[in-house]
Amino acid sequence: MSFKSLGLSEALLKAIQKKGYTTPSPIQQKAIPPVLLGKDVLASAQTGTGKTAGFTLPLLHLLSEEPNQKHRPIRALILTPTRELAAQVYANVKEYSEFLNIKSAVIFGGVNQNPQAATLRQGVDVLVATPGRLLDLENQKVLSLKHVEIFVLDEADRMLDMGFLRDIERVMKLMPSKRQNLMFSATFSKDIKKLANGILDHPAQVEATPENTTVDAINQKVYRVAKSKKAALLLKLIIDGQWNQILVFTRTKHGANNLTKKLLGANISAAAIHGNKSQGARTKALAGFKSGKINVLVATDIAARGLDIPLLPHVVNFELPNISEDYVHRIGRTGRAGAKGEAVSLVCTEELGYLRDIGKLVGMKIPSETLEGFEPDPNEPKAPKKQGQGRGRSSNANNSNSRGKGKASSNKATNNSNRNKSGNSRRSRSANS
Repeated sequence: MSFKSLGLSEALLKAIQKKGYTTPSPIQQKAIPPVLLGKDVLASAQTGTGKTAGFTLPLLHLLSEEPNQKHRPIRALILTPTRELAAQVYANVKEYSEFLNIKSAVIFGGVNQNPQAATLRQGVDVLVATPGRLLDLENQKVLSLKHVEIFVLDEADRMLDMGFLRDIERVMKLMPSKRQNLMFSATFSKDIKKLANGILDHPAQVEATPENTTVDAINQKVYRVAKSKKAALLLKLIIDGQWNQILVFTRTKHGANNLTKKLLGANISAAAIHGNKSQGARTKALAGFKSGKINVLVATDIAARGLDIPLLPHVVNFELPNISEDYVHRIGRTGRAGAKGEAVSLVCTEELGYLRDIGKLVGMKIPSETLEGFEPDPNEPKAPKKQGQGRGRSSNANNSNSRGKGKASSNKATNNSNRNKSGNSRRSRSANS
């Protein structure tokens, strides 16, 4: 199957060709046709599958079919949970709309709002935004969502984890009731299906891979180790293996900072990225990591999704996440676009419960070994008998864009997502209209 056979415009095909893509990925093959037909879509796809283009390409096609209004009101809104993902989605929109008369913008917190406001006042067709900054600027009357025709909720499961449910509901009330809705999520959990029930109207449901499966190209490995010796073991792996580009995940911001200091003390170039870092610092660290100036990027789960780091060879779980699904998203930073990758987890005794949960989720027992001199400490606390309840927001979901920080529990999702379905009926559109 080719991109042309999907029915995309010549201008979009030209942009796709310029990026060097020839064949649509499975999620693109499944998602683009129903979007072009004007249908609501609920899509599940793992990271690195090309899902961003799965909604960006047909969205741009639909918008370009209708003449632009004089003042360019916001006609498409793409809502994302983090700044980094918003910036990445915006970059995709810019690249694919290069040969179209479409203007786009991105807004998120952590930076001066004045340049963003100035861009919005000039008029944009497509807006990519995080919830906090979007609602702030709407409250200031800098932007209006009254003309939105297409609404995209990206990383919907992450939105719930980070406590954005109330903000999502507030945003929805600001848009026309008749619109096309697209929801993309890495999982089809009960909470996601309940949220979708309140937003989507008879959606086409598409899925690129089984839920929460890990990419076959990723070689997963566990090292059993004493908690106090994790940093030393990480240094040994980096030095002995001559690793040059490693994304390391910690559970907390404090832990990320401490590990970064230890790496720098061992003359390994490293930088930390988490919610307490300014947007400028986060952007600089990510750019340095991608360019090779920084060998190790130490991150909390704010970087677990959305970051596009081409050909990343190594991901290390310095600490296992307390939410099993986050393991899949973390290691999904490697093994992308058909490339090989390695995911290493350093597991101490108290994390064995998390490891068991992860093994059940991915459907395999991850190979484990112990290196001499780094054996587990028999005096360490043992794994808790029961792990955290449900999929509430974890303590390391660091995003300073959120103003409503409540947990997105199953009950809350149930109570808040059962909205009047008649108010959500989307505008009927055809790719041929």
